[in-house]
Amino acid sequence: MSDYSEIITINPNVRFGKPCIRGMRISVYDILSWYASGMTTTEILEDYPELTKEDLMATLSYAADREHRVKIA
Repeated sequence: MSDYSEIITINPNVRFGKPCIRGMRISVYDILSWYASGMTTTEILEDYPELTKEDLMATLSYAADREHRVKIA
């Protein structure tokens, strides 16, 4: 997924402006942390039925794009 702009939203009134999923209080960081802790996509979707597989793919795309843009000093 290359266009995550409809899924990843940034609103200063939600989670202090952290990138979130569709305006919900679930942040990109939350999802990445769940993956890093060993949760599978299926487990995340079972625990958070308000999320979709597309939300999770958008999160990974967003993170990959941010990583690609990091400049080394």
